[in-house]
Amino acid sequence: MTTPRSVPKPVFTDAEAGAKEFPDSTAREFTYYTPQKRKRTHYEDVTVEVQPDPRHYLSQGWLYGFSDGRGGYPLDWTALKAWGQDRPEPERGPGSGGKGYDWPAHGWHEFRDPNQEWELSLYRYNSNVVRQLGQNIEAARQAKAFEQWTPNWVRFVESHVGAWMHVDHGLGLYLFANANRRAPTNMHNNAISVNSMHRIRAAQDLALYNLTLSEEIEEFDGAAHLEAWDQDPSWQGVRRTAEQLTAVDDWCEAVFAANVVFEPLVGELFRSHLVQQAAPRNGDFVTPTIVGAEEYDYAERDLRYTRVMFGLLADDREFARHNTTIMQEWVSIWVPRALTAARTLQPLWSQPDAKPPRFESCLDRVKSRFAGLLSELHLETPKELTQ
Repeated sequence: MTTPRSVPKPVFTDAEAGAKEFPDSTAREFTYYTPQKRKRTHYEDVTVEVQPDPRHYLSQGWLYGFSDGRGGYPLDWTALKAWGQDRPEPERGPGSGGKGYDWPAHGWHEFRDPNQEWELSLYRYNSNVVRQLGQNIEAARQAKAFEQWTPNWVRFVESHVGAWMHVDHGLGLYLFANANRRAPTNMHNNAISVNSMHRIRAAQDLALYNLTLSEEIEEFDGAAHLEAWDQDPSWQGVRRTAEQLTAVDDWCEAVFAANVVFEPLVGELFRSHLVQQAAPRNGDFVTPTIVGAEEYDYAERDLRYTRVMFGLLADDREFARHNTTIMQEWVSIWVPRALTAARTLQPLWSQPDAKPPRFESCLDRVKSRFAGLLSELHLETPKELTQ
């Protein structure tokens, strides 16, 4: 006869997770944040307040810090301010408990990305773009479309369209990725990191396109873009400005200088008013789809969040004047640099056999768009824009 084994029986004490009932026990949505509209969105559920912050919830202070003693995401990583920021940080010690809630700095937490970007949306969007570009290039290969290019256009694409990948790579990896880490909330982090991925993907698109053209066009020099970027006088203004942008320490200034100043005055000028205008006239209907995808990234997505982000700071209930003063200083620094870079590109307008619209006409159009952007942010148009 087998002796029954003695097995410990589970004893429930009502201390288990989920055992205790409280007001939100049956709630099917998060209530720890205030949604922007009446109904919470999935973007807000996975983004808003996900990053722990002693200004809201971590009453014991940051759980980690830097070697100089600063913790987490210091607000002095930018000269701009948001309401509640200047309230003194509470002194914390054993038993200080809820004192962390005395320092809200709520202004930074008001930002919502109008694109509602988060991890899944980024993967879906970029994969769709890459898939479409791949199909366009494959269709062109099968149709022998690259044989229609004029010799001068082949030289133009290998040197100058290829050179733009260096701008995308530098800004994506060293400006936006850096600014993403330094921004104080998850809402900023997500939007800026997606911006970074757009630029890195665009650089990859151009690099892969360069390899395809090296295989499809016998006389195509796949290394010509290196010489153009390093030595061609037409590119040295853009190269200088791009390298200066990657050296900016203030994360807000970096995003502002890149998306509010450099992209409208240089990026849009090169992509939309030179490459996309000249390519079809020279037998090329493929390259505009490559640079057009990047132009859409910027004009319809990255600029969209930038407008909202800096618009909130320009209208801040406590620091509006402070912020617009700082941003006006940034305008005075970066507009002359961007315009100099734009004007050094002017010789490129004469290189294709079939010319794009006049350089001055193109520059006037991007200046006009840029002036409208400044007006939205309550900033004055600099005198350099009228010269």
